[in-house]
Amino acid sequence: MSRVLAVAPAFPGPPRDQRAITEIVAPLVAAADDRHGVLLRRVHRSSGVTTRHLALAPDEYAGVRDFGHANDLYLAIGTDLAARAARDALARAGVDPQEVDFVLFTSVTGIGAPSVDAALVGLLGLRDDVKRLPSFGLGCGGGAAGLARVHDYLTGHPHDTALLVCLELCSLTLQHGDADPAALVANGLFGDGAAVAVLVGDAHPAAAAATGPRVVATRSRLYPGTEGDLGWRIGGSGFRIVLSARLPDVVRAGLAPDVEGLLAAHGLKTGDVGRWVVHAGGPRILDAVEEALALPAGTLDVSRASLSAVGNLSSASVLDVLDRTQRAGVPDGTPGVLLAFGPGVSAEVVLLRWSTAG
Repeated sequence: MSRVLAVAPAFPGPPRDQRAITEIVAPLVAAADDRHGVLLRRVHRSSGVTTRHLALAPDEYAGVRDFGHANDLYLAIGTDLAARAARDALARAGVDPQEVDFVLFTSVTGIGAPSVDAALVGLLGLRDDVKRLPSFGLGCGGGAAGLARVHDYLTGHPHDTALLVCLELCSLTLQHGDADPAALVANGLFGDGAAVAVLVGDAHPAAAAATGPRVVATRSRLYPGTEGDLGWRIGGSGFRIVLSARLPDVVRAGLAPDVEGLLAAHGLKTGDVGRWVVHAGGPRILDAVEEALALPAGTLDVSRASLSAVGNLSSASVLDVLDRTQRAGVPDGTPGVLLAFGPGVSAEVVLLRWSTAG
């Protein structure tokens, strides 16, 4: 097993009111008085989002019209934001940057070579022999998948310390003039932010006294025939969203066997789970999770609170939900399930247990 010592999110700028964002986005993607403008306003109102953070000041988005410009902004703003989240997480964990042995970086809203994690080595004061693994393409599932893959690494390196860095500047993927319904939904749903988790292996001295959850086991699933339901179409103008209306149905049909199977392998049932840490993918996704697993009303309130306050942060979302869960307090011995969905369509399920016992 591995142990989460700390989690810290970071956000650019102040929270922006969803209604104000709608009025900024509307003229960029659709004429205000046509059916697309009407649809945009309706989907923004039903998104479950009250406020979001944006990488840029609202009036600057009109000037971002090509992929190169957007990606340059992603690298500049995103690197600073990821460094801020990492410093906060390391401080919360009481870990010196020189102690970090492994960094997994995941993002799906920008690219770079060298990748952002390489820049973090100097910015954070990490050792120059730190192992790095940048990842692109896991999408909203990246936070859960990243946690699982860091756990795999620490299982083989139980004395080591690792960072999981999730960075998403979703607003920089805005496509001018794209009034496709999927784009209108995405423009009202996604927020900008970063989140970092600090983990140690079971043999690390800090593991025994930590109050964060242990990662007990993980499970990954790729649902056949869903390749066209979620992801990007990448072209000269950048990233264009692929978001099928049937995605909640995929979740309803496929999720329960994976969650129930993972729990059963450890002598648990869904009713034994005291904390559900679910990526805030949107109201329909959260509803689908509740229905698929027959969860009581209110079970995913922390995920809904994250969605309302900061929007869907893609890969960083599930870590924001984990941070909110941690700050609310979790009784010793509580089992938890962390899960997220990404392109493929894929599901990543992580079994947690909060325990201070060594």
